[in-house]
Amino acid sequence: MNSIARASLGIAALTIAMSMLPASAAEKLRVGKAVPEAFSFTPLDIGMRKGLFAKHGIEVESIAFAGDARMQQAMTADSLDIALGSGPAMAFIAKGVPIKAVAAMAGPPLLLAIVVRPDGPKTAADLKGRKISVSTVGSLTYWLVSETSKRQGFGPDGIDIVPMGAMPGQIAALKRGDIDGLITDLGNALELEQNHAGRILVRFTDIADFHIHVIFATNSLIAAKPDAIRGFLAGWFETIAFMRKNKAETVAIAKEVISKDEGITNRNYDELMPMFSDDGKFNPKALATLAKSYVELKVLPAEPDMSKLYTEAFLPK
Repeated sequence: MNSIARASLGIAALTIAMSMLPASAAEKLRVGKAVPEAFSFTPLDIGMRKGLFAKHGIEVESIAFAGDARMQQAMTADSLDIALGSGPAMAFIAKGVPIKAVAAMAGPPLLLAIVVRPDGPKTAADLKGRKISVSTVGSLTYWLVSETSKRQGFGPDGIDIVPMGAMPGQIAALKRGDIDGLITDLGNALELEQNHAGRILVRFTDIADFHIHVIFATNSLIAAKPDAIRGFLAGWFETIAFMRKNKAETVAIAKEVISKDEGITNRNYDELMPMFSDDGKFNPKALATLAKSYVELKVLPAEPDMSKLYTEAFLPK
């Protein structure tokens, strides 16, 4: 066998050996949703199903919670890597939770609505002294009900705010008459109206400078695997772009995830897609609104330095 033939055989053997090596494993990230049923968090499911996170080397394990507070506890216990939460939850960072906001996920709080019983208050001005349930103390839902009370001239405590945890329990309490109303995502609100079990009373379309949702990463992930965060965010914003261009496919997946019919999911899409950020950058005016809310909720004694609570270092360029 001449030297050329031997070299050719050697190259062929090396090629075969390399083809038998395992492909580099995707980086697995445990990603939390503050609640399971909101349209806001369906990009996670859509990106997973369309392979948009996998495209960037990320394998997602999705975990749903009953509110931001419990999800933040999981972050503290290092049971999560990434969390899809609310802007008000950035206050947990100032209180010592070892996380940082890494992307502004959505702006105005278009997702949420106050729903009352069909025979309940007729206008927002009738909510004084009424019992309205929220997920947890210090949550986004808590702040929005308190803000509604202030805007109606009742002061921050003019509405009786009742923290009740997960949404199924709140809906059951509404139907029993234990509460006068609840604040929930638009999908649940529309379904309650459709079933004649509730009536939408308040939307929050006039709160422009806000971050209803942000994406968090643990400090340990930031230190050890910064490229995993970059890969996740690249997949996330690619998913948002896909959703904007593919309504029918987005609705088909979302209606399964949030367990709503096609009509309700279509309306969710039309009303809520405008709130999603395309680039994840933080709005200074929105951050100022959040800083003020922490004091109003008595979550923090003074407005924090918001620049220490977030970073834009991992956003797609």
